[in-house]
Amino acid sequence: MYRKLRKLKWGPSAEWLKISSIDMHTGGEPLRILVDGYPEIKGNTILEKRKYFRDKLDYIRMGTMWEPRGHADMYGAVITEPCSEGADFGCFFLHNEGYSTMCGHAIIALTKFVLDSRLIKRRGEWVTLQIDAPPGRIVARARREGGVVKYVTFTNVPSFVLHKDQQVHVPGVGRVRYDVAFGGAFYAIVSAEKLGLSLEAFEYATLVDLGRKIKQSVMNSQKIVHPFEEELSFLYGTIFTGKAHHPNRHSRNVCIFADGELDRSATGSGVSARAALHHSRGEMRMGERVVIESILGTVMEVEVSGISTFGPHKAIIPKVTGTASFTGKNQFWFDPEDPLKDGFIFR
Repeated sequence: MYRKLRKLKWGPSAEWLKISSIDMHTGGEPLRILVDGYPEIKGNTILEKRKYFRDKLDYIRMGTMWEPRGHADMYGAVITEPCSEGADFGCFFLHNEGYSTMCGHAIIALTKFVLDSRLIKRRGEWVTLQIDAPPGRIVARARREGGVVKYVTFTNVPSFVLHKDQQVHVPGVGRVRYDVAFGGAFYAIVSAEKLGLSLEAFEYATLVDLGRKIKQSVMNSQKIVHPFEEELSFLYGTIFTGKAHHPNRHSRNVCIFADGELDRSATGSGVSARAALHHSRGEMRMGERVVIESILGTVMEVEVSGISTFGPHKAIIPKVTGTASFTGKNQFWFDPEDPLKDGFIFR
């Protein structure tokens, strides 16, 4: 029997949808990269391609992110051809609720993937890539040793504070102080200590519950407006900040995003938003770099690498550094007769 299993050549029927993926993680946060098997994604820009995928192919997102192939905290990305002059490739991001505007952990993993797999062939210890992403052009720089990417630093889009020193009533909690900042996506940033939280892993269920409540309360009380793109004008998540659990680190960061997803990493767009907030308060200087840890104790570094403006907002240019690892390769089959082929989810 075991010899037969090793020689098994059975496969799905020709009419079944077959989606191939490479799975990775950045600081513990999963990334499922869809690489083959889906129809052409039409559109001239990344936002147009994302809209086409959302309107025409959303069953693929649900089928690969949700159970039984994924889970409530799965995260994904789709690689596309470049959409602007000089770009190396394009990408957009998937999760349990829909589509992200920006994802730092995905940029780090995607950079490692395209270089280590030789999908993009470049020589040298340092390789720079230009990436078309939903919020704009992202520049990623990879450090390689022996042809393998060891870490990635990306220059994010201009990041800024939208609302500072606000308060909102949260049902079951009371008055909560928060700020809203943009790091490629908008986040409500709150102090964990003031809510009696230590940001330990055992608090994950409480963090998910509070993160969802705070997000909803802020959305009900404040307008979230991106200066240029209506599709980016929404609150993506809640970031809880607290004291670092390890010496020589700046702080701890736990992000609850989409429909209650808990980011296992320190959150690349989240630490960018935090850097903008810290700079606006005089707590981070130009050129200063800090290390922020996740709920797992994994880290990302963020640096204020430049000062800019973004529409009416004073902004910074953040640089974020992190590491990613490969975890597997999959081909997901969609049997047209399977009543659960499009997936399901429990939160």
